[in-house]
Amino acid sequence: MKRLLLAFLLLLAMQLQAQDWQTNLDTAKKLAKEKQAPIILVFQGSDWCAPCIRLDRNIWSTEDFKSYAKDHYVMLKADFPRKKENQLPEAQQTHNKALAENYNPNGYFPLVVVLDAEGKVQGKVGFEKMSPKEYIQLLNSFSKN
Repeated sequence: MKRLLLAFLLLLAMQLQAQDWQTNLDTAKKLAKEKQAPIILVFQGSDWCAPCIRLDRNIWSTEDFKSYAKDHYVMLKADFPRKKENQLPEAQQTHNKALAENYNPNGYFPLVVVLDAEGKVQGKVGFEKMSPKEYIQLLNSFSKN
């Protein structure tokens, strides 16, 4: 029983530390208006794109970035996995393709698009070899708040 309780508490702690990624632009816009924060739209290929995986490991998954982003950004993910076992539901694939048509027509991966709460592009960047704090500064340089 103690082990079960410990496992539950550990899982709960991991969930609290997890990045709060949105997958729907309308939801992200609503949250961005409420928080008065920019939307960070990330186009990635989570199971095939090496720079995408590095960006996730070196920036998105770090404690520095997660703790800052929680209060300052609305994170929106448009993932394009290729492996059959990682395929997204059809509705999500359709949504991601529509996001790509509007914000990533050239199909760059990874592509990070900073949007205002209305969905207007403030800036774009890809993978950059820098610290999470430097990446935060770069993302913030695009916001016109």
